[in-house]
Amino acid sequence: MLHAVLVDDDDRNLNALAEKLARHCPQVVVAARCNSAEKGIESIDGLQPDLVFLDIEMPLMNGFRMLEQLHYKSFELIFVTAYDHYAIKAIRYSALDYLVKPVEIEELKAAVARAVRKRPQAKSNPQIELLLEHLLQKTRQRMAIPTAEGLQFLVMDDILYLEASTNYTNIFLEGHKYTVSRTLKDFEDLLPPAVFVRIHHSYIVNKHCVEKYIRGEGGQVVLCNGVTLEVSKRRKAEVLQAIGY
Repeated sequence: MLHAVLVDDDDRNLNALAEKLARHCPQVVVAARCNSAEKGIESIDGLQPDLVFLDIEMPLMNGFRMLEQLHYKSFELIFVTAYDHYAIKAIRYSALDYLVKPVEIEELKAAVARAVRKRPQAKSNPQIELLLEHLLQKTRQRMAIPTAEGLQFLVMDDILYLEASTNYTNIFLEGHKYTVSRTLKDFEDLLPPAVFVRIHHSYIVNKHCVEKYIRGEGGQVVLCNGVTLEVSKRRKAEVLQAIGY
């Protein structure tokens, strides 16, 4: 069983979510419903729940600022938002879950199932710390990727290139390769265009790792690790502009 704290400034949303959890997610017990960030901090630090459902936009203190104030962070976190929030990309970087209001039953059940599988044993949930890093721009940007063992945290600047493999993506760093069950299009939407450019239907490269461009119909790029990759004809102009050729 997972003990959960719900935080939302609208009591109707709190009650609706609690009812859906009671009906469709019997593995979750709602330990507290909090209609302000201040009450959320008190309940989370006091009850030390396994799972928190957190609204993003709340008066006086939003959900992200609330996370900063917490002493206890060893819980799985599911954001609940009414719209496509500006911070969704940061949430996705951190491999955290989010639900859009009104919450769909199947999406809720899937998010809870993931929380059950991921329930951390550490004193702190590193995904929450990673989210706050992105939002506050405290350090070099990192990204969490799911692996067979759990989560791998990568510094995005260290990624050399990404390669499509049907519904999977191979991520190459110096001396390391990770295979992730997400499409290359998912990463194209997620990675910052100031650093990464898609050069082909099969490749995204770190622009800072491009050492050479070889002319041709589409041409080729040579990366800092010696790997040579094809550039598609239709992306040639965009790629040349991106690498400053």
